Amino acid sequence: MTPMFRPLGAALALTALAAPVAIHAQAQNVTLADVQRHLSATETMTAAFSQTDRAGKVLTGTLTLKKPGKIRFQYEKGVPILIVSDGKSLYFLDYQVGQKQRWPVGNSPLSILLNPDRDASKYARIVPSVDPGVVTVEAYDPKRPEYGRIRLIFVRNAAAPAGLMLQGWVATDAQSNRTTIRLSQQKFNGPVGDNAFKFNEPRKPARPS
Repeated sequence: MTPMFRPLGAALALTALAAPVAIHAQAQNVTLADVQRHLSATETMTAAFSQTDRAGKVLTGTLTLKKPGKIRFQYEKGVPILIVSDGKSLYFLDYQVGQKQRWPVGNSPLSILLNPDRDASKYARIVPSVDPGVVTVEAYDPKRPEYGRIRLIFVRNAAAPAGLMLQGWVATDAQSNRTTIRLSQQKFNGPVGDNAFKFNEPRKPARPS
């Protein structure tokens, strides 16, 4: 698991991820095939995100996604970390200590969002939600428990691909550490260049002489 999924707790409840909607009954009829159509139809996405840790501290930033395999979490000014995937590897970059860590994209629970060729029916399911206006999908590979699991939160929205709007997710790693991400200002299938997924190498701080 990446550090993104280790130290950051889930202070938000699943229902808090979903904006109020007036068409609750429709959400109850969503199938996994509908979710798969949304994932397949989403080629790019940009959004603002907020992330809350177990102590209640909130970090914000901008999410950029491009299939296949590319994603970037650009944190707010003053936060010296970056999480980015170039399509093959997912990197955690800490510019304060000059550290870079790398994992295959497929080892992350985010792979359900990044790989348009995966058959979600083999590792994902619709799970009951306490709010009938919320569609919750859990993705988990029991053969690879070390990859963790993710619960994606959607609401019906005709303006989004296949009529579903991704509101965020809750990811849990193999050590039961949870991370909750909430999205806003989502925009789909606009132009996103590959330069958005490049990064500067972190450098070790100079030792005092």
